[in-house]
Amino acid sequence: MMGVSLRYCNSKMEAEDVLQDAFIKIFDKIKTFKGEGSFEGWIRKVVVFTALKSNDKRVNKFEPGDIDNVQEPSLDSKAVSNMETAYLMNILQELPIGYKAVFNLYAIEGYSHKEIGKMLGVTDVTSRTQYSRAKQYLLKILAKHGIKRI
Repeated sequence: MMGVSLRYCNSKMEAEDVLQDAFIKIFDKIKTFKGEGSFEGWIRKVVVFTALKSNDKRVNKFEPGDIDNVQEPSLDSKAVSNMETAYLMNILQELPIGYKAVFNLYAIEGYSHKEIGKMLGVTDVTSRTQYSRAKQYLLKILAKHGIKRI
């Protein structure tokens, strides 16, 4: 679960704090686990929500925007698949908090934009916009590291 926490936090120390808070919640609420779905999935959800709550306390993370003004980026999938996981995690850490949260929830955790909107208190359009902007931002970061667009 440390890996999950790291994806949402800006530093290892912050991720450790989030993980500790999450495990306190898990131990406190373990009786509420109904056995529906996997136990690991339930724990992951607690860690994700704890990290998001931690982000809420730090900043206003969402930029107003309109999905019509966002272009869909593309990148060389072979170049990305050859990267090491740790390298990709470092690149993801460079994303602004709002972009990072939506990118992780959508691309990695598999939530829909409607679900993300409910979790973060934003519209699904805002979630889509943040996700598209996150991909654009990632392209800029990858370009700095020598990864080119298709």
